[in-house]
Amino acid sequence: MNRHTTELIELSKIDKEIDSYQPQIDKAEKKIAKIVKKVEDAQDYLDSINKFIAENNAKIASYEEQLKILNNQLSSNVKKSKDISTEKEMKALSIEEDIAKEKMTFANEEIQRLQEINPKKSKEAQEAQEALDQLATEVAAAAAQTQEEKAEIEKSKVTFFNDREKLIREIDQKVLAFYEKIRIWAGNTAVVKVKKQACYGCYMKISDKVYADIIRGEEITTCPHCGRILYIESVVAEA
Repeated sequence: MNRHTTELIELSKIDKEIDSYQPQIDKAEKKIAKIVKKVEDAQDYLDSINKFIAENNAKIASYEEQLKILNNQLSSNVKKSKDISTEKEMKALSIEEDIAKEKMTFANEEIQRLQEINPKKSKEAQEAQEALDQLATEVAAAAAQTQEEKAEIEKSKVTFFNDREKLIREIDQKVLAFYEKIRIWAGNTAVVKVKKQACYGCYMKISDKVYADIIRGEEITTCPHCGRILYIESVVAEA
């Protein structure tokens, strides 16, 4: 087998090793993202409870203000009743008082109902805050662990990067450019083996002539169907 093909096979293996670390990095980052999402959901839940309590308190304050107005209205009616001289005026005042009392009854019932809800919601808010604090602790721990994992990954990648740099200095630049051009679209399948006389990049069968060229190994041979660089493992082993 010619030197260029052997070098490209080795380079392809190194590139595969370097790229294999990316899924590990993605996995570590997804783990963090998953916990962060839980924190965001927990915060949204806590915010919704606090918003509900605040709205309840605003309603209670509104009903209490309404009670003050109605009380003042009733007090005013008592004074008005002293100056009433006709039955029609008395009847109108009586109706007004009945309406005011109905409104006061409704307001008092609503205040009581809302005041019974708030303690339950406050307890929910406390539990939600505790859950949020726990998740924040988990995020911090996971972030630290992820940083360690990524540091180890980067440390391992450095070795392969160094091997790659050393190898590309030895490869003919035209050959390297040819390989990189194929790798743009083929990725880590730029260099593939031939098995059962088929390209293991596109899985198409190659002709006897191309297969013989690969066995001879005098030049870099590419797949006539997809353009990937081809090699046979047994030939590599012999070389």
